[in-house]
Amino acid sequence: MTAIRRAAVCGMPISHSLSPVIHNAGFAAAGLSGWSYGSFECGQADLAALVGGLGPEWAGLSLTMPLKEEGLRLAAAASPVAVAIGAANTLVRREDGSWQADNTDVAGMVRVLREAGLKPAPTVSVLGGGGTARAALAAAADLGASAVTVVTRRPAAREELIPVATALGLAVLSTPWELASTAFEADAVISTVPKGAADHLAGDVPWRAGTVLFDAIYDPWPTPLAADAQAHGVPVLSGLDLLLAQALSQFEQFTGVKPAPEEAMRAALLAAAAAR
Repeated sequence: MTAIRRAAVCGMPISHSLSPVIHNAGFAAAGLSGWSYGSFECGQADLAALVGGLGPEWAGLSLTMPLKEEGLRLAAAASPVAVAIGAANTLVRREDGSWQADNTDVAGMVRVLREAGLKPAPTVSVLGGGGTARAALAAAADLGASAVTVVTRRPAAREELIPVATALGLAVLSTPWELASTAFEADAVISTVPKGAADHLAGDVPWRAGTVLFDAIYDPWPTPLAADAQAHGVPVLSGLDLLLAQALSQFEQFTGVKPAPEEAMRAALLAAAAAR
C-alpha cells in the first residue's frame, strides 16, 4: 500500500496560487504516487492552530503572504538565512514531529538574477518592506552588493529593514516612495510591492541599459511596470520565475528527492499560467 504524504501552500489570499500545479507535477514526474499538494486559506492569527492540527502524513508547508514572519516563530529550528531575514516561506516536518523553517526565496532570487546575466557586486534597489523584500536583501548580499537602496511606502517599513540589512552586512540607502522612479538606475531593481502599487511608475522610469527588473508579481502579468521595461529592452524576471526557483528547493526538502524534476515542474507552471 502506497504511503500517503501531503504538503500545501498557506496564505491569504491563496486561490490564485500556482504552487499546487508545480508540486503535483513534480510528484508525478518523480513517481511519488502517494503524494499530494493542496492549499489553505489562512491568516496570520490562524497559522499556529493549523500547523498544530496537522497529522504525521504532512511533510511540509509553503508559506506566502502574510505568514512568513509567523511561520518562523512557530518553527522549532530554522536555517541561518531564515533567521537572518526574520522570514520563512517553508516549513518542513522533522523526524521528531517538529518543524524546520527555511527561506527558499533567497536562493531562488539569486539563481534567476544570475541566469539573467546580472553582473557580480551589483547595485540593487528594492521596492517594498515585507517578507519578500527581506529575502531580496539577502539575495543582494549573496550576489555581492555592499549597499541596497530601499523604497517603501511607509517610513516604518524601511526602518524595520535596517537591522536585517545590518545583519547581512549591507548599508541601506533610502529613497522616498514619491521619488521611486529615481531608484531604477541600479543594476537590479527588485519590486516586492503588491499588485497595483507600482503601476504608476510605468512611463516615469528612465530605463537604462544594464538594468534587470525583477517584479515578484505573477498575477496579473505583465504588470504595467514590467511591460514598460520590456518595451525599453530591459530584461524582466517575473514572480513565475521566482515561484519555480524557490519551489525546487522546497520540493527537495519535502520529499528528499534530488534533484527536483525541474523541466516537468516548469512545463506545468507555464501551461497553467498561459491558461489563465
